[in-house]
Amino acid sequence: MGLGGCIILIAVGAILTFATDWDMQGVNLDLVGIIFMIVGLIGVATFSSIARRRRVVVPPATPVVEDPARPHTRDGYSDGYGV
Repeated sequence: MGLGGCIILIAVGAILTFATDWDMQGVNLDLVGIIFMIVGLIGVATFSSIARRRRVVVPPATPVVEDPARPHTRDGYSDGYGV
């Protein structure tokens, strides 16, 4: 179940809990709505933790070291295009 399915579960649960006043024999729609919202929240938390683990930050292979003997200045003309 993806993130969209979890959000739909939360929305349907909120509709069943807060926006309906139906009475069914043997079914408590308020409880069903709360269960849907809880399952949706658990799904969102699980999806976000899995998505966070997939993003891997790779450090650069070679470190960038600036030469202190040659200061870095850019005046717009020193790169060879404005001369």
